[in-house]
Amino acid sequence: MSSVAALPLFRAQAFVQGEWIGADDGATFPVISPSTGERLASVPDLGRRETRRAIEAAASVWPAWRDRPAKDRAAVLHAWCALITAHREELAQLMTHESGKVITESQGEVTYGAAFVQWFAEEATRAYGDVIPSPSRDRRLVVLRQAIGVVAAITPWNFPLAMITRKVAPALAAGCPVVIKPAAETPLTALALAELAHRAGFPSGVFNVITTSQASEVGRELCEHPLVRKLSFTGSTAVGRTLMSQCAPMLTRLSLELGGNAPFLVFDDADVDAAVRGAIAAKYRHAGQTCVCVNRLLVHDAVYDRFVDTFTAAVAGLRLGDVRDPATQVGPLVSERAVAKVEAHVADALTHGARLALGGGRLDGLAYRPTVLTEATPAMRIAQEEVFGPVAAVFRFGNEAEAIAMANDTPFGLAAYLYSRDVGRCWRVAEALEYGMVGVNEGLISTEVAPFGGIKASGMGREGSKYGLDAYLELKYLCFGGIGSA
Repeated sequence: MSSVAALPLFRAQAFVQGEWIGADDGATFPVISPSTGERLASVPDLGRRETRRAIEAAASVWPAWRDRPAKDRAAVLHAWCALITAHREELAQLMTHESGKVITESQGEVTYGAAFVQWFAEEATRAYGDVIPSPSRDRRLVVLRQAIGVVAAITPWNFPLAMITRKVAPALAAGCPVVIKPAAETPLTALALAELAHRAGFPSGVFNVITTSQASEVGRELCEHPLVRKLSFTGSTAVGRTLMSQCAPMLTRLSLELGGNAPFLVFDDADVDAAVRGAIAAKYRHAGQTCVCVNRLLVHDAVYDRFVDTFTAAVAGLRLGDVRDPATQVGPLVSERAVAKVEAHVADALTHGARLALGGGRLDGLAYRPTVLTEATPAMRIAQEEVFGPVAAVFRFGNEAEAIAMANDTPFGLAAYLYSRDVGRCWRVAEALEYGMVGVNEGLISTEVAPFGGIKASGMGREGSKYGLDAYLELKYLCFGGIGSA
């Protein structure tokens, strides 16, 4: 028995139409712990046929779920939120085992993920329409917001709980049933959420989870099936482009949260100690494997040396170790491929003149030493590509205009950060940065109450906040004529 199989929420089958199922042909694939290499489970390897049935099941219950009063849908969401919160420790253990995330971050993610469920349970009752002033006395003009239909959600391995709740909580609140395809690396957290959703009282077919290693085939089915009205995806820009092209024939509505290349600007008037704390928080979470992790530290010449010295000392103090130990701060990377990518970025930077100030090289298994590279330049791969690992590259700039140009010199535009004590500069730079989200003197910006998403090659649409519900609602205009007078 694996180390997680004894957990009460452990499930190793897919969840479709209220039932735990296997693949039609009996196929399975393994779930491996990045931190120990242990085989945690074997889960069903579903294909297009089973996915199609899940979509059809969701479509069959859509009218009933859509037509339930918003207050009733909200009550089920509140019940789900309460169960997620009550099972925080168990969910965190599952997440830590299958993703390699340190236990304190997994615990934080459960709380963060539950917050989306609570937020959208409350928003469910606030999907207001409008009455438009009519241009004539005998007409009345009304706008309704109605559930879009079956929603497909494709979620990543780095946030296996919160990326599900951030997508499906607003969908469920709006009256849409969901079909979730979690990453092959982290299906167990998704299946535990399905068990809790079942206990919370979601009707059969409203909440479905497809486990598969056949990402391209199942993804194509989710894009091409005419009953899927909305697809939400978090992942790479390359895959996002593929999904967008596959959705085009059906004109399926899309939300895409794609790759990033986050800059972190430190100006000469910044509080350097605060900037270092913000940079540590924004860079080394989940060993640098988050979509909003800092990729480029852009530091003014006047404070460059001081920042590098303070930052390097702080990074040197990060604790590696057993991800189940609350004292551990940095865990492993998710796969050999991820380690190879980090190694290639570091080697390229050193070849092009970067200096290794700290770290470099892998440890046992999939762990990589927290690394600081100084004297980085735009000619290096790490300047243009997301490293997705515990490597911080520090660049120099001389003035505000140069900093903005360097920060925007990328096709991506998800998150950016800046540190300055000049209020005017904070406003100017924040407005000039071509990013969907900007942290001003703050390294942790994600919250359920604010819109999350990017521009340019980082995607389209927003998740979370009051704006997050709109992605799952259609506007319907009603024109009442012949009102006349009494």
